Amino acid sequence: MTTTALSVAAAAGALLALALVAFALSTIRKLRAGQLIVLADGKADLVDFAVSLQARIDDLHRAVDEIAAALTRVDKRIDGTVSNVAVVRYDAYEDRGGQQSATVALLDASRTGIVMSAVQGRDYARIYMKELDRGNCAITLSPEEDEAVRRAMAR
Repeated sequence: MTTTALSVAAAAGALLALALVAFALSTIRKLRAGQLIVLADGKADLVDFAVSLQARIDDLHRAVDEIAAALTRVDKRIDGTVSNVAVVRYDAYEDRGGQQSATVALLDASRTGIVMSAVQGRDYARIYMKELDRGNCAITLSPEEDEAVRRAMAR
């Protein structure tokens, strides 16, 4: 009887081992199917796929760095353009109405540019131009010119 019991126990153990093997094979098949979905480009395994993903991420980082550098260059170019403009109209002489005189400020982001004034009299017109370098002018600005610069930079 011990031989029979031992044989039955061995057979039951073998059946249990076969069931475990079948379960393991089923699990491996499911994992492999999932892996094939991820590895659609034909890589041999997940390690190769991870290495290729890292290479793509490195390429993206380089592209982002290039774009950031290009944006910095564009920002510098834009800061150097005439982007702040204002016009101030006024009466230069009390006997002349209608605000015929005007001052125009054409400046970049660093308050560099020109201020032009056209002063209209009864029988003449005079045009004055003053250069600003970072807000500094070699010639004193009139109140109207100061106002034009202030308005231009307020935009």
